[in-house]
Amino acid sequence: MKRKKVLYIGNALTHKNVTVTTIETLSTSLREEGYDVIVVSCIKNKIGRFLDMISAVRKHRKHIDIVLIDTYSTTNYWYAVYVAKLCRLYKIPYIPILHGGNLPERIRRSVSSARKLFQNAYINIAPSHYLMEAFQKEGYTNIRHIPNTIDLSKYPFKERERYTPKLLWVRSFATIYNPMMALQVLQELQKTYPEATLTMIGPKKDESFDRCSAFAKAHNLPVTFTGKLSKEAWISLAASHDIFINTTNFDNTPVSIIEAMALGLPVVSTNVGGIPFLIKDTQNGLLCPPENIGTFVEKLILLIDNTDIAREISVQARESVQNFDWRLVKISWNEVLS
Repeated sequence: MKRKKVLYIGNALTHKNVTVTTIETLSTSLREEGYDVIVVSCIKNKIGRFLDMISAVRKHRKHIDIVLIDTYSTTNYWYAVYVAKLCRLYKIPYIPILHGGNLPERIRRSVSSARKLFQNAYINIAPSHYLMEAFQKEGYTNIRHIPNTIDLSKYPFKERERYTPKLLWVRSFATIYNPMMALQVLQELQKTYPEATLTMIGPKKDESFDRCSAFAKAHNLPVTFTGKLSKEAWISLAASHDIFINTTNFDNTPVSIIEAMALGLPVVSTNVGGIPFLIKDTQNGLLCPPENIGTFVEKLILLIDNTDIAREISVQARESVQNFDWRLVKISWNEVLS
């Protein structure tokens, strides 16, 4: 059967020093499955990117079968609203892919636009059970769970003999991801483990990077800021670290956490958004409340002081991310797109 022609609308900004997002990974995987996928937009300027998205729908409206729309909760939410409106005008079926960790608040705050966007969709795809449940509570029924995906074969599992205070943080430097907390955690951890270090991987997104850099310098903290790295580079670097930390205040189901779990890095994370749907505390990771530095450090010390616990969490984490492998996830996407 001939595969459909897909227009995928989102922020394809990897070459602009921005972290790889779903639009680039999923579009590549769909092409490998035989779909004809057009990706828009790679324009960094927000207004220019919005106009490029609208133009793409108009340009390709007679040749595409369906439109995928990456849908977030902040400014980019309005990209989805207007792209979907144009799709309805041209009678093109569209599928919002829900990413914003704060989307539950958005659909409660912007009721009218949300109803038009999501109720008129062919189907809404929720990568996390967290968002799926939130939308169902608001009365949406045209929704399906398809998780974010990774190719597990590219993530070698490393079993460690011991777990040292070598911390790894991977995210864009944005205020909502609370990178400053990672530095504060390191500072507190050094009181017990003076040899503790932190590597922070990710591009600058707002002024939070400058604040973090200044804080690390002012307190003489052993922090390495790598900037954005390729997937292969950070996977390689992860092998020289022992614990992955995630300090975000808002989140959905971060691929970086899934990747860390696949690599055998035990994860300590704040318990916000969709993360408790991914990590079960003390089973395949450790969770603590946001902004709670003391509890976060206690969780780190638990791993460092108890190799058997850390190793068991690591093994369970790898096992729990098996269902994110593309070989399984593609079955659901083929069902939706067929």
